[in-house]
Amino acid sequence: MPEIKFFRKIFQRKKKLYWILRFLSSALLLLVMVPFLVFIFYAKDLPRPESFTEKQSIQSTKIFDRTGKILLYEIYGEEKRTLVPLSSIPEYLKQAVIATEDSNFYNNIGIDPKGILRSILINLNIKESVYSGSAVGGSTIPQQLIRSTFLTNEKTIQRKIREIVLSLELNRRYPKDQILEWYLNQIPFGSNSYGVETASQTYFGKPVSEISLPQAAVLAALIQAPSRLSPFGGHKDELLARKDYVLNRLASEGFITQEKAEEAQKEEIKFIEKPMQIKAPYFSLWVKQQITDRYGEEALMKDGLKVYTSLDWGIQQLTEKATKDGVERNKSYNAYNAGAVVIDPKTGEVLAMTVGTGDYYAEPYPKNCTAGVDCLFDPRFNVVVGTKSSPGRQPGSAFKPFIYVTAFKNGYDDKTIINDELTSFGIWGGEEYVPQNYDGLFRGPVTIRQALSQSLNVPAVKTLMNLAGLQESIKTAQSMGITTLNPPYGPAIVLGGWEVKLLDMASAYGVFATEGLKVPPVSILKIEDQEGNIVEENKKTPERVLGKEECRLINDILSDNVARTPMFGATSHLYFENYQVAAKTGTTDSFRDCWTIGYAPSVVVGIWVGNNNNEPMIRRQPAATVAGPIFHEIMEKILSKSPEEYFTRPEGAAPIIIPDNNATQTAPQI
Repeated sequence: MPEIKFFRKIFQRKKKLYWILRFLSSALLLLVMVPFLVFIFYAKDLPRPESFTEKQSIQSTKIFDRTGKILLYEIYGEEKRTLVPLSSIPEYLKQAVIATEDSNFYNNIGIDPKGILRSILINLNIKESVYSGSAVGGSTIPQQLIRSTFLTNEKTIQRKIREIVLSLELNRRYPKDQILEWYLNQIPFGSNSYGVETASQTYFGKPVSEISLPQAAVLAALIQAPSRLSPFGGHKDELLARKDYVLNRLASEGFITQEKAEEAQKEEIKFIEKPMQIKAPYFSLWVKQQITDRYGEEALMKDGLKVYTSLDWGIQQLTEKATKDGVERNKSYNAYNAGAVVIDPKTGEVLAMTVGTGDYYAEPYPKNCTAGVDCLFDPRFNVVVGTKSSPGRQPGSAFKPFIYVTAFKNGYDDKTIINDELTSFGIWGGEEYVPQNYDGLFRGPVTIRQALSQSLNVPAVKTLMNLAGLQESIKTAQSMGITTLNPPYGPAIVLGGWEVKLLDMASAYGVFATEGLKVPPVSILKIEDQEGNIVEENKKTPERVLGKEECRLINDILSDNVARTPMFGATSHLYFENYQVAAKTGTTDSFRDCWTIGYAPSVVVGIWVGNNNNEPMIRRQPAATVAGPIFHEIMEKILSKSPEEYFTRPEGAAPIIIPDNNATQTAPQI
């Protein structure tokens, strides 16, 4: 029947439509499920987006001067990074990065489908110039952040899917500004510099908060190819071309006017000549070793410690100059090295430290020598602090004050008479010990004041053996901070026959300056972690190791210019007009080591001059001639910027006699 045929056709059509609809719904479901399943498959092993902050926390350790304003040394592993908040980054730098790397950053979902398509076309060699048109890269800022944190740069479909998945998650979980802050602190800029702050310091020598618009455009330009476009490499012209492109992008995106872009393009970009090297290298490397000993090498590379040291940058600069000039002068005497240290005796803080010309990277001298063995000057060896295997140098007569202060502890004073005459002190080390004075003369009965101020050798040995005592004198020196004295001991120790460190000597002289209070050398004031929490803070307090009166006697004698004039002259390098300075020189046998150590109540300056290989100086020049000028220049400049201070005179001391500096006096300088 016609009706039955009609309904049968309708039923068949509906059945066919049913299967079509079922197929379409299944296909649609599959279309939805496949990406979801792919998402689940690739997301299951991916790290949580927030975990990249753990990697980002890897920061370099920074060693500063005492003000925290002068960066002396930055210690890092493979990545040099300093984190800064988004608020410290100039607006035009943020805009420059967004304009060139992800112009739709604040509106996209973490990925840019058009950008992904463009990336595919680029891989198919359908390229656009990076310096013209609208090509701004195929990856969004979240994608670049994820890639630089977790993934490699391998070009595979799997890696790209992983990148997209995690970028979507990152964008879903965090505000855009947070993502931008992480990005600007994470990405590489070349020269081992990661993040905008380190890049700004590396290329412009200033904090990122202080850079100009053109400098910001340079940093944004570096993101594309940080190694190739480095201003320290051979593609600087390409970098500057990319910089101009960035400025044009800023204008086209409406962040700045075209006129301002063109004006910024004309501005000359000045890069620092080379990446920052170590300032105060001998001091900074000494501090580094101390931190390494306490916290380990890995902590220095990754923990982002901020180390605030005791170093005074102004005093350091004048110390380096005076020492370098002195080394140049002393080369005519065959003395190619020197060490200098400045200490605040009241706190123990090391204010300055330098060696030789101050250049740790200098060539050894002579150039064909084997470093540390036969070199007159080995820049790698810090003669101020020494090493366990090579602790220091012989101090000569600079050791004498430790013996005389021991005699004062035993009840003697500066008026005690000692007979200066040819004397044998018996057999020591298999030989008869018969010391001589520097000038070969003997003066008969002299006071301790005369003996010490004029650095007479025979009275010093007599004081050691008869008034102070050998063992007692050793104990005194050790209690004051001399750490390198080892037995067997003999009378020659009073003339500097045992090795000492310049740092120890200067610190020990500081005990005299503080009238008996000892504070061991301090180089680190405090250490903070990257969150600003104090990890370590200097809390060293003074310890009394000598009585006030015996120290006052030493101070009075060593600052008595009248008493030392017969040997040194009235206007030697130890004398300071209008200032009271106590000082002592030391010259070893064969003129291998020359010392001058002196102090005022608030500062100690220690100088050593000689050669690393112990080769003697020529022309028999004593310490006052080769070390004295360096000492005088440093001390004079420090005192000129300090309030006047005077030592307290000992009880019963004779009035101070002001010498006639116009009088002509000649005297040997020792």
